[in-house]
Amino acid sequence: MTETVIKAPLPVGEALVIQKNRIAGADPKSHRLSVVTGTHGDELEGQYVAWQLARVLESKKDVLRGTVDIYPALNPLGISTIYRGLPGFDLDMNRIFPGSRSETMYEYIANGIIRDIKGADLCIDIHASNIFLREIPQVRINEKTAKALTPLAKLLNMDFIWIHSAATVLESTLAYSLNMLKTKTLVVEMGVGMRITQSYGDQLITGILSAMSHLGMLTEPAPEVKQPVVSTDGSVAFINADASGFFMPQVMHGEYVKKGQLVGFIADALNGVTKEELFSPVDGMVFTLREYPVVNEGSLIARILGGIEP
Repeated sequence: MTETVIKAPLPVGEALVIQKNRIAGADPKSHRLSVVTGTHGDELEGQYVAWQLARVLESKKDVLRGTVDIYPALNPLGISTIYRGLPGFDLDMNRIFPGSRSETMYEYIANGIIRDIKGADLCIDIHASNIFLREIPQVRINEKTAKALTPLAKLLNMDFIWIHSAATVLESTLAYSLNMLKTKTLVVEMGVGMRITQSYGDQLITGILSAMSHLGMLTEPAPEVKQPVVSTDGSVAFINADASGFFMPQVMHGEYVKKGQLVGFIADALNGVTKEELFSPVDGMVFTLREYPVVNEGSLIARILGGIEP
């Protein structure tokens, strides 16, 4: 059932409306899961998850306990214009939470979203990467909440759990705000901007069903999920470009590489020369890889998770 979460007036008699799809099973007040996506308008991986998860849950209503709220578009204007932030404001929506009832329109919208999700047993906040980088399916957790959230993250069928240091966490994000309000929230990052990777979406849906079974929301056995690698910032090596040009990868996304192995090179199309060769600084797995070929000095090329074996 479609419900309006909050709305605010726009010029010319229109309104900005945030909606959710509420799917209720037996004893609907016993449990609540919130699945959120579309905060950034150029991140579309969650659109497939929202659509397919609703279809799957409708077919499982006989074994569903509690309520699942699916929020497919927290930034509907951004999605409709393929604009990452809030159109007309040059503002990242994931930097204004928890919002306010008495400030700007978007802060009012953000506050309404927080109030609607608050109190859920679990919230899953789905993101994709930007158009420049591709990410393997992963959960990102603030180290302040790692003890409570890591066991839940292991249920989501992801390849990797990245526990960030508290210093790198932005306190104005949806996930941070909800976690501070004691609503457990996991941030999923996967794929690439402006694209949908169906296999990643299906992988996450299996994980969501697994989490629901463990929360007592599905009266059927939990599906089998993969065991993710769990890492902290100290295990992650970064490769950045020291030259401008176009990047040609020589490894695959998700591949295990050896220290000193060629990850890719940066070429100069005008002069027909190789400007830089990029080598892995560690043994490990490539979990982030440059997708968009054109790079400038300082551009992120890859992240490699060190200290693990194939």
